[in-house]
Amino acid sequence: MKQGGEQGVRIGLSAVVIALRERQAVVLTTHAADGAAALPFGPFDPARDRTFELALRAFVTEQTGFPLGFVEQLYTFGDAGRAAPRATPGPERAREVSVGYLALTAEAPDAPGFASGRDAAWTPVFHIFPWEDWRQGRPAVLASLRSDLADWAGDDPVRRGRAESLFALSPNARWNEERVLERYELLYEAGLVAESARDHDRPIPAPLGDLSMTSDHRRIVATGLGRLRSKLKYRPVLFDLTPPTFTLSALQNAAEAVAGLSLHKQNFRRGVERTGLVQPTGVFASDTGGRPAELFRYIGPEPSGGAPSGLTLPGQR
Repeated sequence: MKQGGEQGVRIGLSAVVIALRERQAVVLTTHAADGAAALPFGPFDPARDRTFELALRAFVTEQTGFPLGFVEQLYTFGDAGRAAPRATPGPERAREVSVGYLALTAEAPDAPGFASGRDAAWTPVFHIFPWEDWRQGRPAVLASLRSDLADWAGDDPVRRGRAESLFALSPNARWNEERVLERYELLYEAGLVAESARDHDRPIPAPLGDLSMTSDHRRIVATGLGRLRSKLKYRPVLFDLTPPTFTLSALQNAAEAVAGLSLHKQNFRRGVERTGLVQPTGVFASDTGGRPAELFRYIGPEPSGGAPSGLTLPGQR
């Protein structure tokens, strides 16, 4: 139905594909027509595509050469004024609605080998959101953000409270790693990210060492990362990012790479053992850089044990 001067609605599908490489959480990216970083993105054609998911799988493989495994729907992004980086030909004022999906994979082959002749790369998540990486302590970028957010907030107590709470700016404030989207949206509202300047025809702000993305793709990545961080605690999703066998140190590195936190080693291991989700293999890895470490494998929950649990994130080291 066409109302209010709109000449139609286009439905696009976006994929946040997350993997682990060299102790970094990475997301599969391509480029939009304007050269900006983008998620794999494509149109849904109701006359051709039987389901959203089948269409998503087909164009992600076509664009990147990467076959998707597990996927789940994230959210539907349909704000008025969305830019359409790869819109199908049609009316200039067509409304773009994007359905975002989260996909996890334990395989992150080197580019361009996995996508020969295609435009695809694995981009570290913390290049997109450098303020989300607390593994080495408070990120340096927060020093400049503190001043910029103070200028934006001025004497407004509500703005000051939001900034202090979301970015843990006050001495006693607790960092909540799950609020990725809220932090990005505050920076957008404050005009501190390039997408805000682009969308409102304002000067580009001083760089924060972050990677901007086309349309609202960075918002979609923030939604995916926040969802994944939340799911770590109540579902065994971390094992969707790990190989069949792993050391407990590698499992902790994986959890830290996703959560952006430095975790207490012994408490993390005790928490893993309490879940009953892993089993020692009796095989030891010799490439750990130190003493050989035993390899474990994911065995899943007991069939009658109810829903599988996640992993606790036991504070910082």
